[in-house]
Amino acid sequence: MSVAIVEAARSWIGTPYLHQASRKSVGCDCLGLLRGVWREVFGAEPEQVPIYTADWSEPQGDERLYRAAMRHMRRVDEAILAPGQVLLFRMREGAVAKHLGIVSAADPVPRFIHAYAGHGVCESPLSQPWRKRIVARFEISQG
Repeated sequence: MSVAIVEAARSWIGTPYLHQASRKSVGCDCLGLLRGVWREVFGAEPEQVPIYTADWSEPQGDERLYRAAMRHMRRVDEAILAPGQVLLFRMREGAVAKHLGIVSAADPVPRFIHAYAGHGVCESPLSQPWRKRIVARFEISQG
């Protein structure tokens, strides 16, 4: 299943960044990328996504994205990095988790696919600055 997830995610590379969108080649944000890959690989999304702001309720300290990840995916050991895993990031210390990416390669150079403002969907090295922001790793599990 991890191969299908990575292939689907790679097919989104080049999609422009568009907040709250999830349409390949049209626009998406990081959650929209995950939603689109989910639909391609697993079918219907597990829940309807409510409207959300770009700050992900950061001023309120509300971990909306983290809670949703816990509801619909299985958290995995932080020592294990594998293609197809979903990474959840905190962009700054003490902030809410508000960025997602999909691991595309674990060895020899870890990489992940994500969408962010000014870049759209791209594949990036999972460099130390990104690694230190990881809050949790998840596997998409059906059933």
